[in-house]
Amino acid sequence: MSQFRAEQELQRITDAIPHTIIVLNPDGAVLYANQAVLDYTGLTMEEVLAPGVRARIFHAEDIAKVAEQRSQGLAGSVPFENEQRARRRDGQYRWFLIRYNPLRDEHGQIIRWYATGTDIDDRKRAEERTQSENLALREDADRTSMFEEIIGSSAPLRRVLSQIAKVAPTDSTVLITGETGTGKELVARAIHKRSKRAGRAFIRVNCAAIPPSLIASELFGHEKGAFTGALQRRLGRFEAADGGTIFLDEVGDLPAEAQIALLRVLQEREVERVGSNHPVSVDVRVIAATNRDLEAIATHGTFRQDLYYRLNVFPIQVPPLRDRVEDIPVLVAYLVERYAAKLGKRIRRIEKATMERLQVYDWPGNVRELQNVIERAVVLCEDETFSVDAAWFATKRERQTVSAAPLATTLVEREKSIIEAALADSHGRVSGPSGAAAKLGIPRQTLDSKIRALEIDKNRFRPH
Repeated sequence: MSQFRAEQELQRITDAIPHTIIVLNPDGAVLYANQAVLDYTGLTMEEVLAPGVRARIFHAEDIAKVAEQRSQGLAGSVPFENEQRARRRDGQYRWFLIRYNPLRDEHGQIIRWYATGTDIDDRKRAEERTQSENLALREDADRTSMFEEIIGSSAPLRRVLSQIAKVAPTDSTVLITGETGTGKELVARAIHKRSKRAGRAFIRVNCAAIPPSLIASELFGHEKGAFTGALQRRLGRFEAADGGTIFLDEVGDLPAEAQIALLRVLQEREVERVGSNHPVSVDVRVIAATNRDLEAIATHGTFRQDLYYRLNVFPIQVPPLRDRVEDIPVLVAYLVERYAAKLGKRIRRIEKATMERLQVYDWPGNVRELQNVIERAVVLCEDETFSVDAAWFATKRERQTVSAAPLATTLVEREKSIIEAALADSHGRVSGPSGAAAKLGIPRQTLDSKIRALEIDKNRFRPH
């Protein structure tokens, strides 16, 4: 068989192989490309054989990166390989493993190189995602969470837990609202842990902490050279969360441009890195949180209404601590035990007066403020009894009651007066439709706790 017929036979064989194959002469010039290459790139055989075709197929960064390695490999006599991004006919680049194998004549001289390409884009993306997940886990480990579980059994908290149980198995977008320090991130993590995505990453983004000029790059990534300082391609938080959950904390602080991009992600399920025109598909569940009234700021035009509706698919309102007074004893016990163990201290009991102070106080900073107060008190504790200095709360009340009514000079006195008035109006009855709890609009258990803490005798309001 002549060499010409032998090469024709090899061409027919390579055309039948689904992998991309390019035939090179010994110095690396292209002699032939199989049908898989033409189908993938959209190029004709004439274009493939033209000078400079590598620049039309492979990413410029990768050509420069592997240039020396490729030259050394072609000058040698053993198989070698490299990884490069090849441009698909629609303009999208995908990672390929290129293996170079020599073809020798009867004298052992190399007469051809066969370069076969295997698509490894999914593997490369998984590796990058794993690196991003590991980075996120390290960042998360460095942050001290409020506590590991959502603690309490009050009616308002039970409602939240019921909502978590219902929405967690779905992929619905969740909007968590509530005051600062109420535990919105704990709710988001609980949803993730009970979802089918629990085995993948939970990526947290504090939208208020990222400068507006960097928010797009942080969320959606960027290409090398997209802006000053972009020295290499970087995956955004959405790509890092692919297959898992992204938690957008303080979403109400997103700048207008990022709101538009986020809306597109929710609608199209794809992102565009800064400096790129090629969309990247992502499979991410979005959980957002805010301490602001998103509906109000959307009405006033500072937050996009269409984005608000996209986020508000399943709203969860986290109650403030003042509406969960009956949860305070178990929270205090948990936090005291946690910080005592952390500091190597032994605390056996909690002072009764301290627990009453903790239940009466209004907690404007919610669970986070309670956590800080407990930690400070444990640090100062010198024996086995936990106590909190009453002066801490007196100072806080003085700041909060500048405009207090003349007959109620402290927060405790005002609260006590309001409860006593409601008890008098309901003749000492706490529960029921005409009871004091219903008049005050709070749960019966909460009112009972406050009555005990404030040492109110409800019997004196009952008719003789």
